[in-house]
Amino acid sequence: MKIPINRSLLRKAVVPAVALLLMGAFFIPARSALLPSHDTADGRLASRFDFTAMPIAMPEGVRSDRTIRHVRHPYKNLSAWISSIGASAAMNDIDGNRLSDDLCMVDVRADKVYVTPTPDSNTSRYQPFILDPAPLRMDEAAVPSGCVPSDFNADGRTDMLVHFYGRTPIIYLQRGDATKLDSKAFRPVDLVPVPTTADGDYHGQRWVTAAVAIADFDGNGTTDIFIGNYFPDMDVLKEDGRVPLWMTDSFSNAANGGGNRVFTLDNAKSGSEPSVDYREVSQPFPIGKSTGWVLAAAATDLTGDQLPELYVSNDFGKDRLFVNKSKPGDIRFGFAEGERGLTDPKSYVMGHDSYKGMAADFGDLNSDGMPDLFVSNIAARYALMEGHFAWYNTAKNTADAAAKLADGIAPFKNRAPDVGLAWETWGWDAKINDFDNDGRNEVIQATGMIKGDTNRWPQIQEIGTINDELVKYPQAWPVIGDDADLSGRDPMGFFSQDEDGKFANLTHTLGMDAPIPSRGIAIGDTSGNGALSFAVARQWADPVFYHNNRAKNGQYLGLKLHKPTNEGSPATTVAGLPALGVPAIDAQVEVRTPDGKLHTARLDGGSGHTGKRATEIHLGLGNVDPATPLNVLLRWRDNKGAPHEQTIQLTPGWHTMNLTSNAQEVK
Repeated sequence: MKIPINRSLLRKAVVPAVALLLMGAFFIPARSALLPSHDTADGRLASRFDFTAMPIAMPEGVRSDRTIRHVRHPYKNLSAWISSIGASAAMNDIDGNRLSDDLCMVDVRADKVYVTPTPDSNTSRYQPFILDPAPLRMDEAAVPSGCVPSDFNADGRTDMLVHFYGRTPIIYLQRGDATKLDSKAFRPVDLVPVPTTADGDYHGQRWVTAAVAIADFDGNGTTDIFIGNYFPDMDVLKEDGRVPLWMTDSFSNAANGGGNRVFTLDNAKSGSEPSVDYREVSQPFPIGKSTGWVLAAAATDLTGDQLPELYVSNDFGKDRLFVNKSKPGDIRFGFAEGERGLTDPKSYVMGHDSYKGMAADFGDLNSDGMPDLFVSNIAARYALMEGHFAWYNTAKNTADAAAKLADGIAPFKNRAPDVGLAWETWGWDAKINDFDNDGRNEVIQATGMIKGDTNRWPQIQEIGTINDELVKYPQAWPVIGDDADLSGRDPMGFFSQDEDGKFANLTHTLGMDAPIPSRGIAIGDTSGNGALSFAVARQWADPVFYHNNRAKNGQYLGLKLHKPTNEGSPATTVAGLPALGVPAIDAQVEVRTPDGKLHTARLDGGSGHTGKRATEIHLGLGNVDPATPLNVLLRWRDNKGAPHEQTIQLTPGWHTMNLTSNAQEVK
């Protein structure tokens, strides 16, 4: 007997089965990449590095046993979550001795910002001190969440912007007549005007700022300030707070966060009572693209027009790549997104992810001369396995990138699973730099969330499945209190790549595996010998400094690039030396070594989460003759915004350049 076949039902059964088989075919080989790769059996990769861990000196009143913040009673169930960020580290030349051997740190145990010498420098230069906000208005609802050194009034002395949970930022301007580095050497001024009231309390906006990036977005010759806020205005750190706490309106596409702001300089004054006047730019971002839960930001020029693009990492939803369409005096951004291929997961397409972005840093990951990007997310095994992003630039050159970005296409592909950068726990700040000068960049990554006694991952997984209409209410969240643990014993990551471009995590082999959550990473050459050292800010624990003892797998090119001050003549620094000028933020460098490799970098004004590298350029060059001059291409904008380009010859080592209408080396 012939059995009739219902072809419609057969198709309905076969198509899903084939889809499952295809999914399995793609998933099974990918499972081998779920475990992080470590050093080779003979320790060959780790043998290229040698770091010494050193304690960082703190002033009195910073270290304490406190491991949680006090929050308003209705939000006690989220006290550990609300207390989970804020530790910060920045490295720079603050005293003007021409070495990046000063640190600006935020310690959450006492909610203080302090300045201290790096432990491998001449620590007798000054005593560690706490930055004092007086006479500006403060209260217990405002706690610092980051420090960003820069020269905000262009007088040749390094200032510091401090941002907060519960307050608008404060800029600490270095006084022009200060001869000693201490708290009195700085005058605090508000970035945003704060209302004056008779009661003397703070009545300004309650921003929760988690990211700052410094760049000249409109190309007018002065630097601008990007502010990325996490929560919408929040007031939960004191019992009589009036502003309610709202959580995200989605776990995968949240759009009710504090969002993005840009400030541009109107005028500035130096001297004993320095001042700056910034104004907020009205609607610089496309409508509907700028209200995420910001945790990190990074800027670099992708198109060759010397106007930096901006990447913003958002928690609980889509990161954004903003394409710079500004003109002097008019800051405006478009945006671009990646193109999805047949086998690409949706979150592996730039601008379409649903992940928890917590870091962003541009750098060349594959030595092709084009800027790539690393982004931290969550990749906690047996908990929440999203994966970090290693966005490799697929454009042929900057002209090709410019054409694609003009059409709204982001020319980046996530290769993190292929190169060993995808699966390393809960990630935070990350930096791309060359620590052994072999010409290939390393990636270092802060990790871990909350250290406690009770694993709260089951509750986090549970809330991740509830209706988005409920997740914005704090009462719907589980108890994440002072006993909670979420990836709380994960060490930081130190990833180095071999000749094949694959990265391995050397943190255990190098002895960097302390089981303490970390947040911000600061990088700089503290000794002037071409070896990059770094500081790590830890959440609710002492920070640590890693001195680089050896960076001898190649030569390096170090550049201190400056533009003239607004004073017309350089000031004298606290260290008693003539000020070199204002760091030429966004200046670009290209060097092609005899082996044909193109090495590129940009003077970073302060990208990332709560870690900031020194405002200087360091390029590892690999095996080149230290006496052979190299052709170095410089691109920059002068103080009036005019673009310039010049090729000069420099030998490996450190060089100081003065950039006006031309580039001149300062001997």
